[in-house]
Amino acid sequence: MAGVLAIPMDRMGSGTTWIPDAVSLPAHHFKLSDWTAMLHGFVFGQYDHQSGPRGDDQWGSLNWGMLMVSRELGGGHFQARTMLSLDPFTVTKRGYPLLAQTGETFDGQPLHDRQHPHDFWMELGAIYERPISSKLALSLYAAPSGEPALGPVAFMHRPSAMDDPVAPLGHHWQDATHISFGVLTLGLFTSRWKVEGSIFNGREPNEERWDFDRLKLDSYSGRLTVNPDSQWSFALGYGFLKSPESLEPDESLHRTTASILHGRRLGADGQWATSVVWGANADGRQRVTHALLVETEAILDRQNTLFARADRTEKSAGELVLLSGPGGVASDRLFKVSAFSLGYIRELARPGPTTLGLGIRGTLNVLPQALEPYYGSRTPTGLVVFLRLRPVHNRAMHAMPGMKMEHHAGASP
Repeated sequence: MAGVLAIPMDRMGSGTTWIPDAVSLPAHHFKLSDWTAMLHGFVFGQYDHQSGPRGDDQWGSLNWGMLMVSRELGGGHFQARTMLSLDPFTVTKRGYPLLAQTGETFDGQPLHDRQHPHDFWMELGAIYERPISSKLALSLYAAPSGEPALGPVAFMHRPSAMDDPVAPLGHHWQDATHISFGVLTLGLFTSRWKVEGSIFNGREPNEERWDFDRLKLDSYSGRLTVNPDSQWSFALGYGFLKSPESLEPDESLHRTTASILHGRRLGADGQWATSVVWGANADGRQRVTHALLVETEAILDRQNTLFARADRTEKSAGELVLLSGPGGVASDRLFKVSAFSLGYIRELARPGPTTLGLGIRGTLNVLPQALEPYYGSRTPTGLVVFLRLRPVHNRAMHAMPGMKMEHHAGASP
């Protein structure tokens, strides 16, 4: 399935991001009259245990579903899409336990050691792409809820992380803008590179997870993406985010991101995807904090999937909410926190065009000594046991460099 400039439709990640052509996201494609439709999404039903005095236990479900419809229009290609999540109900508006995680609020207080839920309206938008020559094209993306051209592919859409239910610790340094209430993006691209500029709402989503936040276009960003061949995708982005945190309305951020994505086929039925992602936030006090992750996922065959992640993030005492701890900690003191995770999924059944897998994910956190009094250990652990339901892959084969042909939906897990 090729789009403008014969670019495979499978190259699209979240928002207007690109992934390597050699790997794909699982989806179900079908026709609706003159429209081509695509459904994809994930449902995780999990038990989440995080150890220590700041840990917690939770039974819940992380989930999202996406519908895209597209057709040729006016000499170009038009696509409308919506992505929805029931996270605010299935893991509550407080989110799920995750040691050393920070970002957003609950009951007017900063969330810490928990990952916030996705909003119900994860995305509602449209994109129009039109060639202006045989090798050059323009794109326009507009979304009341969508993703600006800034960060890498959002973690749940990265082939290197799609079967991992847990968000990275550096989410708010790297890809948290994947839900922004108000986005306009203009892009210029060839089959190998794309340059984009966005104006968007820099505020993080509020605690009312079921509605649309007030739409704003008060921030800006730009991103360069290069896909030199079918196996690699490189991206570099910069953005100014006006007042991202509701508890600090006078504080704005400058965010810089960079990512390297690699993917390749693995045997007859699998694929192997790896990502390196870096992000940095510079606040109004000229303080710069960094987050780095390396993650990989290997679909070994029709039954077995392995995934792993290592991430390291600089977080302040204020973000970790340590001010009332033993002896008190200055709110701007920085701590380097790390997490190393390994997971495995075994496919159990194939109901219809989907696959059901049983998975387990273990995490070893590594914290500085100063955080031991708060977490009870320098190496607290996490464990998630889950059932995962998602579409089977529409296994794609390369017809020629940069192009794919679709096979039947049951060709691989």
